Amino acid sequence: MEQNVALDSARREAEMAIRARNDFLAVMNHEMRTPMHAIIALSSLLLETELTPEQRLMIETVLKSSNLLAALINDVLDLSKLEDGSFELEIANFNLHAVFREVINLIKPIAAVKKLCVSVTLAPDLPLCAMGDEKRLMQTILNVAGNAVKFTKEGHISITASVARSDSSRDPRAPEFSPVPGDRHFYLRVQVKDTGCGISPQDLPHIFTKFAHSRNSANKASSGSGLGLAICRRFVSLMEGQIWLESEGIGKGCTATFIVKLGICDPSGNLQQILQTSPSHRDANLPGPRAKFDDENGKFTPMMRYQRSV
Repeated sequence: MEQNVALDSARREAEMAIRARNDFLAVMNHEMRTPMHAIIALSSLLLETELTPEQRLMIETVLKSSNLLAALINDVLDLSKLEDGSFELEIANFNLHAVFREVINLIKPIAAVKKLCVSVTLAPDLPLCAMGDEKRLMQTILNVAGNAVKFTKEGHISITASVARSDSSRDPRAPEFSPVPGDRHFYLRVQVKDTGCGISPQDLPHIFTKFAHSRNSANKASSGSGLGLAICRRFVSLMEGQIWLESEGIGKGCTATFIVKLGICDPSGNLQQILQTSPSHRDANLPGPRAKFDDENGKFTPMMRYQRSV
């Protein structure tokens, strides 16, 4: 009986500690967003002014570091909610194609600085509208694609989205995962390939462990917090899917694949309203410089900087 009382008391104390931690992280997340967004916005505006090459390099470093810190703040809060089970998906109808356009708009400026070619291929049978958590899906795609850009010095990154079929939706390390489409849902398959530094075979089993880092010395300069892929795996799991990475070794690039379950849009829903509230549609009327593409190779022109990231 004394042991039971002690265990119950310890459980209550642990739950109180978790709630206190989450409240603290939520407050800090909110308080840090305002100054961080001010730094990002003003740095972006500075880049549009006349600067010397040295000044431009310093401002770009400030902007890149601010974006990384903002992402880390969000990752820590998300991870805290995921670990204590308080995280819930926000299910709604959304424009699936617009999600990929928005991801490209966010990563293209950084890829342009590194002179990388980024391409996106959407399968003809990919639904325009889907039902699910648009924000978390975009966060997962952006994290995986962002890693591809981060760890690729030269070459290209390709993003492919399609409806998963039974023969193409299996992780070789998880043969028990076998999604079956239904009348009210389908499985989205997203694959990101890069020509980057690759992953060694001994690092692959630990790649989704939080705070884990590759032992490849070539990655040290681009190493992040080690939270991104761990959070992606949690999001994918909540969406009843699977995520895995494949690489033939150091210097041979990497292929990241994930599959998530999405609902089929309610026919009674207003599709036009969904299209109008999509990120890409909202951006169409924003003032300021627009992203410019080269029709031949799809790359951003050198004058395009980080405006889209704001």
